[in-house]
Amino acid sequence: MSVVELHDVTKVYEGHVEALRGVDLTVERGELVAIVGPSGSGKSTMLHMIGTLDLPTTGTVRVAEYDVAELSDRELSALRARHLGFVFQQFHLAPGVSALDNVADGLLYSGIGLRARRELAASALERVGLGHRLGHRPNQLSGGEQQRVAVARAVAGDPPLLLADEPTGNLDSASGAEVLTVLGGLHAAGTTIAIITHDAEIAAWCHRQVRLRDGRIVADLTRAADLTGVADLTRNADPERAAGFEQGAPE
Repeated sequence: MSVVELHDVTKVYEGHVEALRGVDLTVERGELVAIVGPSGSGKSTMLHMIGTLDLPTTGTVRVAEYDVAELSDRELSALRARHLGFVFQQFHLAPGVSALDNVADGLLYSGIGLRARRELAASALERVGLGHRLGHRPNQLSGGEQQRVAVARAVAGDPPLLLADEPTGNLDSASGAEVLTVLGGLHAAGTTIAIITHDAEIAAWCHRQVRLRDGRIVADLTRAADLTGVADLTRNADPERAAGFEQGAPE
């Protein structure tokens, strides 16, 4: 069953800049996909299409079987809230606010009360190995921990699809490895994940690579469904930090 479908999608910006040129893409439930390409290849525009943050110039985008062009702004917001989680290169955490409430605030438009939001937030932070950091504020957390809070915020509502835009771009190798381990665990638990990246190692770690160049898909490759690539990406991580993370992370 597909979670996202793009059919003959184009996106043309002012000045006749063609960011996407007739793209066809289907992401099936349970996939771990890398959308990869150099700067200017169209991968950020692809993220905006999949995430319903922008509409195509021509073509069709379907998310959870909804044609996004037929939805009102309010309906699009509801679709994003129910079906999509976002993780960006920048953490976008509120300073002076605890990890628990940073995650809970991501559920403000879910229609549930504060107590229930905090319960979901605590559960999400446990899932990313931060159950012992609920009361810590962003300035009391490492970069990797802040990104894991951002991941927890994205998955607290249990969206079918998680979109991660260069999720390790602002992190050192050890912190990046922690975040990838978290994403691998979420995928193993059933979350569909699409990672937008220019990093060839992260792309190779994913089960499927969709390669973009000049607004077109130039390759769509799959490999055996395993996460052994995590070992390659984490082998240079600090042993004490890696051990501490594994102890805190759920099985």
